[in-house]
Amino acid sequence: MLEVGEGETVHFSLNGTSYEIDLNAAHVDELRQAFEPYIAAGRRAGSSTSSRSSGSARSSAQRKRPARNPEVASIRTWANENGYSLSERGRIPGPVVEAYNAAH
Repeated sequence: MLEVGEGETVHFSLNGTSYEIDLNAAHVDELRQAFEPYIAAGRRAGSSTSSRSSGSARSSAQRKRPARNPEVASIRTWANENGYSLSERGRIPGPVVEAYNAAH
């Protein structure tokens, strides 16, 4: 058992269940090193606290965004070089994407 000030409480979640564990400094480092490759390969999912019980949570359909096209920068450059006027940000119109795809 750790005495007050001897360690750290680490919080983590797995499969929708939140956990906390009190560890000494050596074991905190060991746990973080063990998780490191998985965290590096993963993505943040937001806060582990749930606001759904308040009724203010949005449905998953409202939260989803379309996947980002990895060629966005190339499409913008090509479009600007070929007479299309695009802003640096925002959605690229479908006809511009179609023209880019036809040219490549």
